[in-house]
Amino acid sequence: MISSIVRVLKKEWFLAAMVAAMGLAVIIPQVGKSGGVLSLDQVSAFGIAFVFFLHGIGLSPKALKDGMSNWRLHLFIQSATFILYPLLWVIFGKGMLAFMPSALALGFCFLFVLPSTISSSVAMTAIGRGNMPGAIFNASLSSILGIFITPFLIQVFMGLEGAEIDITASVIAISKMLLLPMVLGQLLRPVLLSYFEQHKSVVSKLDKYVILLIVFNAFSDSVAEGIWHSFSVKYVIMSVLICVAVLFCVVNLMVRGARTLGFNHGDEVAAVFCGSKKTLAAGVPMAKVIFGADPRLGMILLPIMIYHPLQIFYCAVLANRYQKKAMAQEHPTEANSECR
Repeated sequence: MISSIVRVLKKEWFLAAMVAAMGLAVIIPQVGKSGGVLSLDQVSAFGIAFVFFLHGIGLSPKALKDGMSNWRLHLFIQSATFILYPLLWVIFGKGMLAFMPSALALGFCFLFVLPSTISSSVAMTAIGRGNMPGAIFNASLSSILGIFITPFLIQVFMGLEGAEIDITASVIAISKMLLLPMVLGQLLRPVLLSYFEQHKSVVSKLDKYVILLIVFNAFSDSVAEGIWHSFSVKYVIMSVLICVAVLFCVVNLMVRGARTLGFNHGDEVAAVFCGSKKTLAAGVPMAKVIFGADPRLGMILLPIMIYHPLQIFYCAVLANRYQKKAMAQEHPTEANSECR
């Protein structure tokens, strides 16, 4: 019995580590929160940059060019982020305003119009053996488009006054986090490629380690901010259920849509992870700019604070499945022997 459990844990160590990270966040949030003892926000940022640097080494210029030219993938992902999600508010917005506090409803509106994440979308795509060039391009494009589209949609849906956002600073931040490490990796590719290939098995695990840090950090921030007890249990449960339902429906719509359009494995993985995610890292500062000193800001941020760790956990499970599927396709004989 115990040996069977150990075998399962060894095989599914990543999922077990995800649960452990969430448990630790509940027990010691002060350690994992942003600005905490471990400064995981900074450590994670460095880890993300290092992962992108390694991706830059492993990514051929031809593959990047091919990824940028995949207009069907780009259109599919950006439509999901800025059309499919906002349509949820168009359909269900009045119902939310009727059955929950206006600030919480506004929080869901804000969640639906946010751009996609960068770091976790690309990292999940890498784990799932997806189209990395396409994921990198779309995650970056979504963040830049979100600077313009998110405040506009908030104004359209909620009738708020628009607010100016420092576009230059946002573009610089994205470039430092994503493009600069990628460019450095590309420049050093001729020198480091052979070393990279020799240690590819180790490099492939770094994505998962970074994801675990992000999970621990995200859940620690949620616990430290007290979002689980700052509001009534009724509204917290309602918010969690809505977030779970939205995430499940959108991810499955993305999977079905990608397969209907005939996307290959790599494009499907990139589409699912880039098109279904919503950013917390950019969402919080954007909320502070758009809503200013609104005393209800904590409740407005509740949906994205709940949605963010949920999407990371759910997509991590999917990434693991996609990885196994890709490995089975690459090595069918080994996959069959494992099944036996």
